[in-house]
Amino acid sequence: MAKQKDYAPLAADIIANVGGKENINSLIHCITRLRFYLKDESKADTEKVKSLNGVINVIKSGGQYQIVIGNAVTDVYEAVIAQLGAGFGDTDDSSVVETDSEQASVDQTPGALVKNKFNEFIGVITGSVSPIVGILAASGILKGLLAMFTGFHWMSQTSSAYMLLSAMGDASFYFLPILIGYTAGKKLGANPIVTAVIGGAIAYPSILAAAGKGLSILTIGAVHFPFVSYAYSIFPMILAAWMAAKLGKVLKKWLPAYLQMIFNPLIVILVVSTITLLITGPVITWFADGLATGIAFCLQKSGWISGLILGGFYQILVIFGLHWGVVPLVANDIATKGHSYLNAILCQTMVSQGAAVLAVAIKTRKTDLKTLSWGAVISAFCGITEPAIYGVNLRYRRVFVSGLIGSAVGGFITGLLHVNMWGFAGSLIGFPSFINPKTGIDASFWGFIFASCASLIIGFLVAYFWGYNDKMEEKSEIKPAKNPAKAHA
Repeated sequence: MAKQKDYAPLAADIIANVGGKENINSLIHCITRLRFYLKDESKADTEKVKSLNGVINVIKSGGQYQIVIGNAVTDVYEAVIAQLGAGFGDTDDSSVVETDSEQASVDQTPGALVKNKFNEFIGVITGSVSPIVGILAASGILKGLLAMFTGFHWMSQTSSAYMLLSAMGDASFYFLPILIGYTAGKKLGANPIVTAVIGGAIAYPSILAAAGKGLSILTIGAVHFPFVSYAYSIFPMILAAWMAAKLGKVLKKWLPAYLQMIFNPLIVILVVSTITLLITGPVITWFADGLATGIAFCLQKSGWISGLILGGFYQILVIFGLHWGVVPLVANDIATKGHSYLNAILCQTMVSQGAAVLAVAIKTRKTDLKTLSWGAVISAFCGITEPAIYGVNLRYRRVFVSGLIGSAVGGFITGLLHVNMWGFAGSLIGFPSFINPKTGIDASFWGFIFASCASLIIGFLVAYFWGYNDKMEEKSEIKPAKNPAKAHA
């Protein structure tokens, strides 16, 4: 059995070099990054943080001080929180949002205010969705495998095994409002258990059944308030969590202490659930459905053009950490439509960056770089490209560009063939997500295979023959272009 690595020393070094505990407002994490909200970024010794063993890079973007860790980010996060105390992590307080709001009030110019509010909005969506991305990806893979098993008649849809595995694959999507309720509640400063209950209320089976029959909750004159199906929904619960946070704070000030335990959650659940079911839920659900329809329409109509552009430039967003602004769009596609043309294109960008770093792994004779590259290859083909980008590809800029060239070709083919995707997991590990749950293996699956082969071959060959050789000097310092959406200099 492998020995569990002790990340406490790294955590201590990170805390010390971002300005100490007193300079940290709060901390969240995504799949590969620690995302600090610092009181004063100038107190952080960025070069020292970059040099720490276990840190891939540092990015300042969207009001966050992002430390790229890679696959061990959860372990490092837990080690940091263990030393800071739970109050700095995903707690029931609203430190993250309030910090952004307070900073926004300092900048009085309309442009700065808009930037701050935009960053705050993206931060809320990111903080609500990112904790469950891995779960959604795993569920999508399982559903894809089930489609393959039934498509090849390896398993009957009436069997007990299929029923159990289908429940496991569908659970995270069916009860998505509960999961989003919990994560959004933590992000926005509401009681996450209360917001999870609200998610359970709007996703209650009898309400979903009523929505399926087209029934109305109530009718006032000519105005009908319909039941709406909230299974697989995201955005209605984020707004519900925001309302719960605001109302909960008001009730804390208004209700006597001896009534708080029972009547605060009671009133919040009653009021927020009612508003969500009657007004905000239907409106946002229709908007989300329209958004997903619009994205699918644009991608289908533009075809190879959108594939070429998205394939060629998406991984640049990853450099700045701005790709998390796209993740909710993919999640909304799958939640409302059950598929995503957008994710099918983005999938190729991961494949090609993995192919580019694979070329380095095979070609280099430098032992340390070879070891680093092989680890980055595995990570990229599993859908996480940051170790490849920051560990190797950007340090030898042509390798990164080689990956962009390969993914532009793969995206071009994906868009040209209108390849669709029914799951969240990307890169090569996400191949089951290209299996249509209704019809099994179809043109989208073979389109994915064709596009992936192109991304792999082009990305690898360009990197191998043009992008890298052992005589190149690595770029020790990576300075991304200034992010125009960044709130503060």
